[in-house]
Amino acid sequence: MTNTEQKMPASLQEIVDEFQAVEDRQRLELLLEFANELPDVPEQYQDRLGEMEQVEECQTPLFLTVEYDDASRTAQLVLAAPAEAPTTRGFASIVHQGLNGLTYEEILAVPDDLADRLGLARTITPLRLRGIRAMLARIKRNVRDHLQQTTPH
Repeated sequence: MTNTEQKMPASLQEIVDEFQAVEDRQRLELLLEFANELPDVPEQYQDRLGEMEQVEECQTPLFLTVEYDDASRTAQLVLAAPAEAPTTRGFASIVHQGLNGLTYEEILAVPDDLADRLGLARTITPLRLRGIRAMLARIKRNVRDHLQQTTPH
């Protein structure tokens, strides 16, 4: 399935629409607003970020973990990014708001070109975009790995 054929989950499409509705220069402001909306890391991870997966491609320390509910086939995302990295926090918040609680299949169907659809390619540096793309790729890889481990062969 190509990116143009992939269906964006409604929660994420709303965010994409919000970004597409503003001018390029306002997208960075919107991204920074999202940075303030990233939920705090749950207590069980507060002092254990090292046990979470670090997204090495990000310029700043970004940690993630995916918690699975196989009964409902849904995933809960935990993302941690420092306050002094608002761009990274903003995208982590977008990913969290757009994907948290979705089914495995919905997460895997998210287009890989999400950053482009948000119009961020003209707003932030290519190095930051690489980190953003890596975050989404890691989440999708984790979901695929989980499915391989839990699906009878």
